[in-house]
Amino acid sequence: MNKKILVVSILVGTLCTSCGVNKSCDMNAIIEKGLERSVEQSKFLATSLIEEPEQLPRYVLADGTLVTSDSHWWCSGFFSGVLWQLYENTGDELLKEYAENYTARIKKEQYSLDTHDLGFMMYCSYGHAYRITGDEKYKDVILQSSKSLASRFNPKVGVIKSWDDKPKWDYPVIIDNMMNLEMLEEAYKLTNDTLYDKIANNHAMVTMANHFRPDYSSCHVLDYDTINNKVEKIDTHQGYSSTSAWARGQAWGLYGYTMMYRETKNPIYLEQAKHIAKFIINHPNLPKDKIPYWDFDAPDIPNTYRDASAAAIMASAFIELSQYVDKGLADEYLAIARTQLCTLTSDGYLASPGSNGGFILKHSVGNMNENREVDVPLTYADYYYVEALLRYKHLNQ
Repeated sequence: MNKKILVVSILVGTLCTSCGVNKSCDMNAIIEKGLERSVEQSKFLATSLIEEPEQLPRYVLADGTLVTSDSHWWCSGFFSGVLWQLYENTGDELLKEYAENYTARIKKEQYSLDTHDLGFMMYCSYGHAYRITGDEKYKDVILQSSKSLASRFNPKVGVIKSWDDKPKWDYPVIIDNMMNLEMLEEAYKLTNDTLYDKIANNHAMVTMANHFRPDYSSCHVLDYDTINNKVEKIDTHQGYSSTSAWARGQAWGLYGYTMMYRETKNPIYLEQAKHIAKFIINHPNLPKDKIPYWDFDAPDIPNTYRDASAAAIMASAFIELSQYVDKGLADEYLAIARTQLCTLTSDGYLASPGSNGGFILKHSVGNMNENREVDVPLTYADYYYVEALLRYKHLNQ
């Protein structure tokens, strides 16, 4: 076994005795520690790129080198989203200044027609900016971004196309796409244009019918035949196999259907989210500290990588889902989220001040199959970690 994998395996194994699975874990202290560290790290990272206006943080190499992206990378909006959330929580004007700066860097992407990730890019940034400030300039970008995203919808197939640059598939649709529907629902609320709501609901329903297996796990990629409008191929891009349960994919599904229930109040979406939650919680390969392996069916479990990003997304989704169900399920979901947040806020995953390139969390997995972004900090792990901390903080407010 690779020594690096062994070290990570031992590290995360030790977390099973940490506050992550200790019922006495002080959540107030966890939330305070996590948010304070998030502010420290985010200021550090923002400062490091402030003189490079075309660059955005992507991840950090093992030697500490910061890898950046341009505005068209699918993760380009997450860092400004972190900054906006932290500004809202603290009122720190420096965080607002940084948030405005990094948000402006991706403005041109509102016109991009070649990506389904506009929800990630533009709503996780401009969505927070508009919600917090009420500035119409941010609203305008949300609406144009939604118009661009809607252009990728095929009404015959009933779903939004994911990628244009992968010739092995004709009309690929990935489970991640569920996350981009939130911006369309916001555009519907802002304009009363029912087209946005129709696209979001069609995509969610078709995805529900085709992406999920009888046990409510989801595959990663479906390739549609646009002539007969049927699924032509079931595949994966980032998961272990076409039949496996890629961890972050399960998280996208849980979060996506919870969000669609919030936006529409359609009970079908709530039931789907509950089924996905049950699959995750009861899976025999979910560790005691609730930080999933990169794929629930990875053949080398337990000697393989965990994915902090999947855990952060799940935690945020579990906290929201707990607000829509009966007390028994709510308690179960919140217990999982507490364990995930406690583990993520332990030394095994939370970066020490000034380390980790300024990212908040360690040990995420981007694309194991391509050996890309493996066991590194990632902007979306930080984004959903901060969101989960704040959602938990505001539970009883």
